[in-house]
Amino acid sequence: MKAIVYTGANDVSFREVSKPDLKKNYSLIKTSHVGICGTDLNIFAGTHPRAKSPLIMGHEFSGTIASEHPTIGVGEKVTVNPLLSCGKCHPCNTGNPHVCEDLKLVGIDSDGGMAEYVAVPNHCIVPLPKEVSLKTGALVEPISVAVHAIRQGGYQVGDRAVVFGAGTIGLCVALTLRHYGASQVTVIETNDDRLKMAEELGFHTLNPIKNDIQREVRALTSNLGADIVFDCAGHPSVLDLVTDIVKVKGTIVIVAAYKKPAEFQLLQGMFKELTVRFVRVYTPTDVDIAMQILVNNLDFEQLITHVFPPEKAKEGFDLLVTPSEAIKVLYQFDHVGVENNESII
Repeated sequence: MKAIVYTGANDVSFREVSKPDLKKNYSLIKTSHVGICGTDLNIFAGTHPRAKSPLIMGHEFSGTIASEHPTIGVGEKVTVNPLLSCGKCHPCNTGNPHVCEDLKLVGIDSDGGMAEYVAVPNHCIVPLPKEVSLKTGALVEPISVAVHAIRQGGYQVGDRAVVFGAGTIGLCVALTLRHYGASQVTVIETNDDRLKMAEELGFHTLNPIKNDIQREVRALTSNLGADIVFDCAGHPSVLDLVTDIVKVKGTIVIVAAYKKPAEFQLLQGMFKELTVRFVRVYTPTDVDIAMQILVNNLDFEQLITHVFPPEKAKEGFDLLVTPSEAIKVLYQFDHVGVENNESII
Protein backbone atom coordinates (compact mmCIF):
# COMPACT_ATOMS: atom_id res chain seq x y z
CA MET A 1 0.00 0.00 0.00
CA LYS A 2 0.99 3.65 -0.34
CA ALA A 3 1.78 5.79 2.70
CA ILE A 4 3.29 9.08 3.79
CA VAL A 5 6.27 8.20 5.99
CA TYR A 6 8.16 10.48 8.36
CA THR A 7 11.80 9.63 7.70
CA GLY A 8 13.64 12.27 9.73
CA ALA A 9 13.64 15.93 10.71
CA ASN A 10 11.88 18.02 8.05
CA ASP A 11 11.43 15.09 5.72
CA VAL A 12 8.49 12.93 4.68
CA SER A 13 8.19 10.65 1.68
CA PHE A 14 5.35 9.03 -0.23
CA ARG A 15 6.28 5.40 -0.65
CA GLU A 16 5.19 1.80 -0.87
CA VAL A 17 4.98 0.04 2.50
CA SER A 18 3.60 -3.24 3.77
CA LYS A 19 -0.09 -3.41 4.53
CA PRO A 20 -0.55 -3.62 8.32
CA ASP A 21 -1.02 -6.99 9.97
CA LEU A 22 -4.11 -7.32 12.14
CA LYS A 23 -3.58 -8.15 15.78
CA LYS A 24 -6.30 -9.55 17.98
CA ASN A 25 -9.09 -7.02 18.67
CA TYR A 26 -7.89 -4.75 15.85
CA SER A 27 -9.68 -3.84 12.62
CA LEU A 28 -8.50 -2.42 9.33
CA ILE A 29 -9.65 1.01 8.12
CA LYS A 30 -9.32 2.13 4.51
CA THR A 31 -8.32 5.77 4.89
CA SER A 32 -10.27 8.47 3.12
CA HIS A 33 -9.09 11.81 4.55
CA VAL A 34 -6.37 12.59 7.09
CA GLY A 35 -5.33 15.93 8.53
CA ILE A 36 -2.01 17.46 9.53
CA CYS A 37 -2.14 18.82 13.08
CA GLY A 38 0.28 20.69 15.33
CA THR A 39 1.60 17.45 16.81
CA ASP A 40 2.39 16.18 13.31
CA LEU A 41 4.33 19.38 12.68
CA ASN A 42 6.35 18.75 15.86
CA ILE A 43 7.10 15.25 14.62
CA PHE A 44 8.02 16.63 11.19
CA ALA A 45 10.43 19.09 12.86
CA GLY A 46 12.08 16.22 14.71
CA THR A 47 11.17 17.65 18.14
CA HIS A 48 8.52 15.22 19.38
CA PRO A 49 9.97 13.24 22.30
CA ARG A 50 8.26 9.92 21.50
CA ALA A 51 7.77 9.75 17.73
CA LYS A 52 10.54 7.82 15.98
CA SER A 53 11.19 7.42 12.27
CA PRO A 54 10.15 5.67 10.14
CA LEU A 55 6.60 6.49 11.18
CA ILE A 56 3.27 6.84 9.43
CA MET A 57 1.73 9.88 11.11
CA GLY A 58 -1.90 10.93 11.31
CA HIS A 59 -4.42 10.77 14.16
CA GLU A 60 -7.14 12.97 12.60
CA PHE A 61 -8.66 10.75 9.96
CA SER A 62 -11.76 9.20 8.49
CA GLY A 63 -12.32 6.14 6.37
CA THR A 64 -14.32 2.97 5.95
CA ILE A 65 -14.13 -0.37 7.69
CA ALA A 66 -12.12 -2.80 5.56
CA SER A 67 -12.14 -5.93 7.75
CA GLU A 68 -14.44 -7.68 10.18
CA HIS A 69 -15.39 -5.59 13.23
CA PRO A 70 -17.57 -6.75 16.16
CA THR A 71 -20.25 -4.09 15.67
CA ILE A 72 -19.48 -2.09 12.50
CA GLY A 73 -20.03 -3.45 9.01
CA VAL A 74 -17.47 -3.52 6.25
CA GLY A 75 -17.73 -0.35 4.17
CA GLU A 76 -19.29 1.78 6.92
CA LYS A 77 -17.93 5.29 7.49
CA VAL A 78 -15.82 5.72 10.62
CA THR A 79 -13.39 7.95 12.41
CA VAL A 80 -11.19 7.13 15.40
CA ASN A 81 -10.58 8.16 18.96
CA PRO A 82 -6.79 7.74 18.68
CA LEU A 83 -6.02 7.68 22.41
CA LEU A 84 -4.29 4.53 23.63
CA SER A 85 -4.62 4.29 27.40
CA CYS A 86 -2.96 1.66 29.58
CA GLY A 87 -6.14 0.73 31.51
CA LYS A 88 -4.13 0.10 34.68
CA CYS A 89 -3.04 3.41 36.20
CA HIS A 90 -5.02 5.51 38.69
CA PRO A 91 -6.52 7.91 36.08
CA CYS A 92 -7.62 4.96 33.92
CA ASN A 93 -9.14 3.18 36.92
CA THR A 94 -11.03 6.30 38.02
CA GLY A 95 -12.70 7.05 34.68
CA ASN A 96 -10.09 9.43 33.23
CA PRO A 97 -8.19 7.41 30.61
CA HIS A 98 -7.63 10.57 28.54
CA VAL A 99 -5.03 11.61 31.15
CA CYS A 100 -3.53 8.13 31.46
CA GLU A 101 -0.09 8.19 33.06
CA ASP A 102 1.25 6.37 29.98
CA LEU A 103 -1.02 7.86 27.31
CA LYS A 104 -0.10 7.03 23.72
CA LEU A 105 -1.71 7.90 20.39
CA VAL A 106 -2.27 6.27 17.05
CA GLY A 107 -0.07 8.14 14.58
CA ILE A 108 2.56 8.95 17.19
CA ASP A 109 3.34 5.77 19.09
CA SER A 110 2.02 3.47 16.36
CA ASP A 111 1.43 3.93 12.64
CA GLY A 112 -1.47 6.22 11.85
CA GLY A 113 -3.83 7.33 9.12
CA MET A 114 -1.47 8.78 6.51
CA ALA A 115 -1.71 5.57 4.53
CA GLU A 116 -4.18 3.69 2.38
CA TYR A 117 -4.90 1.36 5.32
CA VAL A 118 -4.42 1.60 9.07
CA ALA A 119 -4.93 -1.00 11.81
CA VAL A 120 -6.70 0.39 14.87
CA PRO A 121 -7.93 -1.21 18.12
CA ASN A 122 -11.63 -2.00 17.81
CA HIS A 123 -12.59 0.13 20.80
CA CYS A 124 -10.99 3.20 19.18
CA ILE A 125 -13.16 3.03 16.04
CA VAL A 126 -16.21 5.30 16.04
CA PRO A 127 -19.00 5.18 13.41
CA LEU A 128 -19.63 8.49 11.65
CA PRO A 129 -23.22 9.76 11.45
CA LYS A 130 -24.64 9.26 7.97
CA GLU A 131 -25.01 13.04 7.58
CA VAL A 132 -21.26 13.62 8.05
CA SER A 133 -19.07 13.26 4.96
CA LEU A 134 -15.73 11.51 5.03
CA LYS A 135 -14.06 14.85 4.35
CA THR A 136 -15.57 16.60 7.37
CA GLY A 137 -15.26 13.41 9.40
CA ALA A 138 -11.52 14.07 9.56
CA LEU A 139 -12.36 17.11 11.71
CA VAL A 140 -13.95 15.13 14.53
CA GLU A 141 -10.68 14.92 16.48
CA PRO A 142 -9.87 18.68 16.59
CA ILE A 143 -13.52 19.52 17.32
CA SER A 144 -13.35 17.02 20.19
CA VAL A 145 -10.41 19.02 21.59
CA ALA A 146 -12.56 22.16 21.43
CA VAL A 147 -15.55 20.48 23.06
CA HIS A 148 -13.39 19.18 25.89
CA ALA A 149 -11.83 22.60 26.50
CA ILE A 150 -15.22 24.29 26.65
CA ARG A 151 -16.83 21.66 28.89
CA GLN A 152 -13.87 21.48 31.27
CA GLY A 153 -13.53 25.26 31.30
CA GLY A 154 -16.97 25.68 32.84
CA TYR A 155 -18.37 27.75 29.99
CA GLN A 156 -21.97 28.87 30.49
CA VAL A 157 -24.43 29.76 27.74
CA GLY A 158 -24.33 33.50 27.11
CA ASP A 159 -20.72 33.99 28.22
CA ARG A 160 -18.56 36.55 26.46
CA ALA A 161 -15.46 34.71 25.30
CA VAL A 162 -12.04 35.52 23.90
CA VAL A 163 -10.04 32.97 21.91
CA PHE A 164 -6.31 33.48 21.31
CA GLY A 165 -5.15 31.79 18.12
CA ALA A 166 -6.98 31.33 14.82
CA GLY A 167 -5.48 28.02 13.82
CA THR A 168 -7.60 24.90 13.58
CA ILE A 169 -8.06 24.45 17.34
CA GLY A 170 -8.74 28.13 18.02
CA LEU A 171 -11.35 28.35 15.28
CA CYS A 172 -12.90 25.05 16.39
CA VAL A 173 -13.20 26.50 19.90
CA ALA A 174 -14.73 29.72 18.52
CA LEU A 175 -17.23 27.87 16.32
CA THR A 176 -18.19 25.50 19.14
CA LEU A 177 -18.71 28.41 21.54
CA ARG A 178 -21.02 30.07 19.04
CA HIS A 179 -22.82 26.78 18.43
CA TYR A 180 -23.56 26.61 22.15
CA GLY A 181 -24.80 30.15 22.52
CA ALA A 182 -21.89 32.39 23.47
CA SER A 183 -23.16 35.96 23.37
CA GLN A 184 -19.86 37.26 22.03
CA VAL A 185 -16.73 35.56 20.66
CA THR A 186 -13.60 37.58 19.89
CA VAL A 187 -10.68 35.91 18.11
CA ILE A 188 -7.16 37.31 18.60
CA GLU A 189 -4.41 36.42 16.11
CA THR A 190 -1.33 38.00 14.51
CA ASN A 191 -1.58 36.20 11.15
CA ASP A 192 -3.70 38.38 8.85
CA ASP A 193 -4.74 35.44 6.65
CA ARG A 194 -6.08 33.56 9.64
CA LEU A 195 -7.79 36.69 10.92
CA LYS A 196 -9.49 36.99 7.56
CA MET A 197 -10.80 33.44 7.92
CA ALA A 198 -12.13 34.26 11.40
CA GLU A 199 -13.83 37.37 10.03
CA GLU A 200 -15.38 35.40 7.18
CA LEU A 201 -16.76 33.01 9.77
CA GLY A 202 -18.44 35.98 11.43
CA PHE A 203 -16.22 36.58 14.47
CA HIS A 204 -14.99 39.89 15.83
CA THR A 205 -11.20 39.88 15.43
CA LEU A 206 -8.24 41.70 16.92
CA ASN A 207 -4.55 41.74 16.03
CA PRO A 208 -2.28 42.42 19.05
CA ILE A 209 0.30 43.97 16.73
CA LYS A 210 -2.23 46.59 15.63
CA ASN A 211 -4.77 46.78 18.44
CA ASP A 212 -4.69 47.62 22.14
CA ILE A 213 -6.13 44.32 23.29
CA GLN A 214 -6.98 45.30 26.84
CA ARG A 215 -8.76 48.47 25.78
CA GLU A 216 -10.64 46.76 22.95
CA VAL A 217 -11.85 43.85 25.09
CA ARG A 218 -12.98 46.18 27.87
CA ALA A 219 -14.90 48.25 25.34
CA LEU A 220 -16.60 45.09 24.06
CA THR A 221 -17.53 43.92 27.56
CA SER A 222 -18.86 47.09 29.22
CA ASN A 223 -15.50 47.53 30.96
CA LEU A 224 -15.85 44.20 32.81
CA GLY A 225 -13.57 41.89 30.84
CA ALA A 226 -14.32 38.56 29.20
CA ASP A 227 -16.11 35.85 31.15
CA ILE A 228 -13.83 33.16 29.78
CA VAL A 229 -10.56 33.24 27.80
CA PHE A 230 -9.10 30.35 25.81
CA ASP A 231 -5.38 30.24 25.05
CA CYS A 232 -5.11 28.22 21.83
CA ALA A 233 -1.94 30.00 20.71
CA GLY A 234 0.65 28.75 23.18
CA HIS A 235 2.84 31.85 23.00
CA PRO A 236 4.30 33.54 26.11
CA SER A 237 2.99 36.93 24.95
CA VAL A 238 -0.55 35.58 25.37
CA LEU A 239 0.02 34.94 29.07
CA ASP A 240 0.89 38.62 29.49
CA LEU A 241 -2.63 39.49 28.29
CA VAL A 242 -5.01 36.83 29.57
CA THR A 243 -5.13 38.01 33.17
CA ASP A 244 -5.64 41.61 31.97
CA ILE A 245 -8.64 40.95 29.78
CA VAL A 246 -10.57 38.39 31.84
CA LYS A 247 -13.13 39.69 34.34
CA VAL A 248 -12.87 39.42 38.11
CA LYS A 249 -13.77 35.80 39.05
CA GLY A 250 -13.38 34.88 35.38
CA THR A 251 -11.83 31.76 33.86
CA ILE A 252 -8.72 31.17 31.75
CA VAL A 253 -8.45 27.86 29.86
CA ILE A 254 -5.01 26.78 28.67
CA VAL A 255 -5.60 24.67 25.56
CA ALA A 256 -2.26 25.07 23.78
CA ALA A 257 0.77 23.01 24.77
CA TYR A 258 3.62 25.16 26.05
CA LYS A 259 6.98 23.58 25.26
CA LYS A 260 8.94 25.80 27.68
CA PRO A 261 8.17 27.51 31.01
CA ALA A 262 6.44 30.86 30.62
CA GLU A 263 5.74 33.76 32.98
CA PHE A 264 2.22 34.17 34.32
CA GLN A 265 0.75 37.09 36.28
CA LEU A 266 0.03 35.16 39.46
CA LEU A 267 -0.54 38.23 41.64
CA GLN A 268 -3.15 39.58 39.21
CA GLY A 269 -4.74 36.15 39.22
CA MET A 270 -4.92 36.28 42.99
CA PHE A 271 -6.38 39.80 43.13
CA LYS A 272 -9.11 38.82 40.65
CA GLU A 273 -9.65 35.35 42.13
CA LEU A 274 -9.33 33.85 38.68
CA THR A 275 -9.83 30.22 37.78
CA VAL A 276 -7.17 28.72 35.51
CA ARG A 277 -7.96 25.38 33.89
CA PHE A 278 -5.54 23.18 31.97
CA VAL A 279 -7.04 20.71 29.50
CA ARG A 280 -5.72 17.76 27.54
CA VAL A 281 -7.23 15.96 24.55
CA TYR A 282 -10.82 14.66 25.09
CA THR A 283 -13.10 11.97 26.47
CA PRO A 284 -15.33 9.57 24.50
CA THR A 285 -18.28 11.81 25.39
CA ASP A 286 -16.48 14.79 23.84
CA VAL A 287 -16.00 12.78 20.64
CA ASP A 288 -19.71 11.92 20.52
CA ILE A 289 -20.64 15.58 21.03
CA ALA A 290 -18.20 16.67 18.30
CA MET A 291 -19.86 14.37 15.79
CA GLN A 292 -23.31 15.71 16.63
CA ILE A 293 -22.05 19.27 16.22
CA LEU A 294 -20.81 18.35 12.73
CA VAL A 295 -24.25 16.97 11.86
CA ASN A 296 -25.85 20.33 12.65
CA ASN A 297 -23.17 22.87 11.78
CA LEU A 298 -21.70 23.28 8.30
CA ASP A 299 -19.30 26.10 9.22
CA PHE A 300 -16.53 23.74 10.30
CA GLU A 301 -15.92 22.53 6.75
CA GLN A 302 -14.68 26.02 5.87
CA LEU A 303 -11.63 25.36 8.04
CA ILE A 304 -10.42 22.86 5.43
CA THR A 305 -8.42 25.15 3.18
CA HIS A 306 -6.39 22.58 1.26
CA VAL A 307 -6.83 18.95 0.23
CA PHE A 308 -3.71 17.37 -1.27
CA PRO A 309 -3.19 14.02 -2.93
CA PRO A 310 -0.70 12.08 -0.79
CA GLU A 311 1.80 12.14 -3.63
CA LYS A 312 2.33 15.77 -2.59
CA ALA A 313 3.23 14.79 0.95
CA LYS A 314 6.05 17.30 1.43
CA GLU A 315 4.02 20.19 -0.01
CA GLY A 316 1.34 19.80 2.65
CA PHE A 317 3.84 20.03 5.50
CA ASP A 318 5.85 22.82 3.88
CA LEU A 319 2.67 24.85 3.51
CA LEU A 320 2.01 24.71 7.25
CA VAL A 321 5.54 25.47 8.44
CA THR A 322 5.66 28.74 6.49
CA PRO A 323 3.31 31.72 6.91
CA SER A 324 0.30 31.15 4.66
CA GLU A 325 -3.47 31.20 4.49
CA ALA A 326 -3.65 27.49 5.31
CA ILE A 327 -5.75 26.40 8.28
CA LYS A 328 -6.52 22.68 8.02
CA VAL A 329 -4.62 20.70 5.40
CA LEU A 330 -5.87 17.23 4.51
CA TYR A 331 -4.58 14.40 2.37
CA GLN A 332 -7.15 12.38 0.46
CA PHE A 333 -6.13 8.76 0.10
CA ASP A 334 -9.14 7.39 -1.72
CA HIS A 335 -8.18 9.47 -4.77
CA VAL A 336 -4.49 8.54 -5.04
CA GLY A 337 -3.04 10.03 -8.21
CA VAL A 338 -5.26 13.13 -8.46
CA GLU A 339 -3.17 16.25 -8.95
CA ASN A 340 -5.34 19.22 -7.88
CA ASN A 341 -3.81 20.62 -4.68
CA GLU A 342 -6.74 22.87 -3.77
CA SER A 343 -9.59 20.38 -3.72
CA ILE A 344 -9.84 16.87 -5.00
CA ILE A 345 -13.34 16.24 -3.72
